[in-house]
Amino acid sequence: MAETPAETKELVHYIEPKGDYISFSDEEDYIAKGVEWKLFTARSVKKELLYKSGSFQTKVKLAGYEQYGNGLDTIVVEFDNGRLSCIHPAYLKEMQSSNFGKELLSGPAAPGSLTEVVQDAKGKGTEDPGKSSTEAPKATQKKEKSKSKKEPAKPKLDLPAEKVHFTATVKEFTAKMNHFTGEEDEVILLENVKVTSDPELLIGDAWCGYSKTLKKAELIEGDALEFDGKVVEKKYNKEIRYKVNNPSKLVKSTEA
Repeated sequence: MAETPAETKELVHYIEPKGDYISFSDEEDYIAKGVEWKLFTARSVKKELLYKSGSFQTKVKLAGYEQYGNGLDTIVVEFDNGRLSCIHPAYLKEMQSSNFGKELLSGPAAPGSLTEVVQDAKGKGTEDPGKSSTEAPKATQKKEKSKSKKEPAKPKLDLPAEKVHFTATVKEFTAKMNHFTGEEDEVILLENVKVTSDPELLIGDAWCGYSKTLKKAELIEGDALEFDGKVVEKKYNKEIRYKVNNPSKLVKSTEA
C-alpha cells in the first residue's frame, strides 16, 4: 500500500537537485528518456513509477533530470507531497522489480534511516541500508569513477518566442527515431545556426525535420542558408539541444 505524504516524509531521505534541473521539453522527450533509462517501453509508457525503500513503497513521477559529462544522468523524481529527490536511473529501474527489497520487507525499518543510492551534484552517493556499497548498481559505480572527468553543463539559451530570421549551414543528412511511430524520420543537422533578427543569438548546432518543402530546395551538405523559423529546446542528442521548426522563405548559396 502506498504511504501518505506524512509517512513518506519520515521514510525518505530526500536528495534535492542542485539548482535548476532539465525538465522534459514535451511528451516525445519524456518517452525517449524513459526508454533510454529502461523504465518503460514506447508501447507501454508509465506516468508513475514505484519508489521502494525498506518496509514501504509509494508512487513518484519523473520531474526531469540532471546531466553531467560523459552522458551521465541523474533522475529527479517528484513525490505526492511535492518534494523532489535525485536517484540514479539504474536504481529506480531496480525498484520496479517485484523482487526489489524483499529481504527488507520481512521486518520494520527505522523511520528516517532509509536512503537511496543517488548521485548528488558533486558525484557523491549515499547508501540504502539494505544494499552494501558493493551491491550498488554498476552504472552508479561507473559514474562515481568518472566524476573527475565531468564537464560543466552548458547554460540554457534565452530563446526567442516568436518566429525569427536565421543563417545556418547544412552539416549532415541523417535520421531520428520517432518513438510514437516506431520509425525513423529524415532530419537535417545544421551548424553555425544564428538568429540574425534583433537581438542576435548564436545557437551553434541544431536540427530540423527534412520536410517536403526542404527537399524541393535540393539542399546539399555545405549549403549556406537563410530562412525564417522558430527555435525550440528539443534535443536530437546530448550535444544538439535545439530544433528549428517550420523553416520557410529559404534562400541558399553553396559555400566555396
